[in-house]
Amino acid sequence: MQSVNVRISSQSYQILKSLSQEKGQSMQSVIDQAIEDLRRHKMLEATNEAFSMLKANKKGWKEEMKERELWENTLADGVEPE
Repeated sequence: MQSVNVRISSQSYQILKSLSQEKGQSMQSVIDQAIEDLRRHKMLEATNEAFSMLKANKKGWKEEMKERELWENTLADGVEPE
């Protein structure tokens, strides 16, 4: 893995150091987890925004509901899992 230096404020460093001690993890691990959490948060925000836009589009939402109905019928085809 490549080592890269990043500058952060002294306040952020103190928070990072404290979190690292509380969790019993390295500062790098805490940063990695924070970045992953932010990535997931941004993805969910984008998903929610796209869903809201779809729901606001009457034609698009109607098509979505039709597709969901098809899926429900497919899932309820009477075949039981083994």
